[in-house]
Amino acid sequence: MKLIAALTDPANAHSAQADGADLLELRFDLMNGDPAAIARQAAAASTLPVIATFRSVQEGGRYAGNPGEWLERITPVLPFVAFVDVEQRFSQHAGVIREAGKTIIASCHCDVMPGMYELFDLERGLRSYGDIVKIIVTPQNAEDVIELITFTNAIRQPICTGVMGTGFRYARAILPLFGSEFVYCSAGTPTAQGQYSLQEFIRLRALLGM
Repeated sequence: MKLIAALTDPANAHSAQADGADLLELRFDLMNGDPAAIARQAAAASTLPVIATFRSVQEGGRYAGNPGEWLERITPVLPFVAFVDVEQRFSQHAGVIREAGKTIIASCHCDVMPGMYELFDLERGLRSYGDIVKIIVTPQNAEDVIELITFTNAIRQPICTGVMGTGFRYARAILPLFGSEFVYCSAGTPTAQGQYSLQEFIRLRALLGM
């Protein structure tokens, strides 16, 4: 399990590393300024691997560009990052990212809870172009959380699962016990509702014996 400090300000990169993060995520869609300059600043302040993310409006972020514009935005930051978050709508450019030697996190953020068959089908689709699959869902009840745990436990390749919103926030702490490899935490301003801070999750990890 790796702790990812999701940043809206590259100035927090150094403190996130000092607090115990394993990786940094730069949420470029939530930042103002030149992405390459932001990535350069974060890389200079930390030795941690960096994930580049332009989260689309359709999946809960603020990036409203088309796939061609996404590629134009992501290309200048590639020299400064190790991972790139690639949603399905941008997957046509996965080859370019891979040729640059970057690890692809193939992601999907759902405002519903897919059924079990849909989850496995989604995982296969994301795996077709990604190295690590990230599936974030919105449970409606405790049974949905149990299904998400069951699905996570069944996957034998690198996967990150999680939940959107605050209603089932506890699932963020439980899923790593069943195979979710990444936990996204806030370091400064949260990038998602229900997110634990980096310090909170480090305490939880110790209490749960992860």
